[in-house]
Amino acid sequence: MTTLKHTLLVFSALCTGAWCGLVNAEVKRYPLPNNSKFPIARAVEVTAGTDLIYHSGNVPSPANPDEKKGSRAYFGDTETQAHSVFKKLETSLKGLDLGFKDVIKMTVFIVGDPELDGQMDFKGFMRAYTQYFGTEDQPNLPARSAVQIAGLAGGPGMLIEIELVAARPVSDVSRAE
Repeated sequence: MTTLKHTLLVFSALCTGAWCGLVNAEVKRYPLPNNSKFPIARAVEVTAGTDLIYHSGNVPSPANPDEKKGSRAYFGDTETQAHSVFKKLETSLKGLDLGFKDVIKMTVFIVGDPELDGQMDFKGFMRAYTQYFGTEDQPNLPARSAVQIAGLAGGPGMLIEIELVAARPVSDVSRAE
């Protein structure tokens, strides 16, 4: 094992350009066709030499914990809940030395809103989403799916859960063993 580690260290030190897939991993994002401005990627390609981090789904924190648990006032509407989830994910990613720029895939589960005749509030979700993705400060767009579901394990009033996949180039050779 020591020989392999030594070889990788020497290779890493000599590595430049196309010879270095291990060190110069790349994420390529493909835009939607027809110059669409919708803020998602059509596809995201990740080269070898990249760690994939599968982040569990996050649900919102109460918007107003003094209100009756499960009520609209307790959790807020879809937009409020989406902001809560994005803030939690941002903190979690930061703890993993990642950020929203590293997100390559997002799955969004949205419960039908009783105040919208049981339809998901996709517009409310998008108002929150577009403050974190496709901005001037953070232009990287993930591939994304958003689906309406019947309910979440967190209980009544909870309208959204978001899970992520992030990509990080491998830079620590010892992790490549």
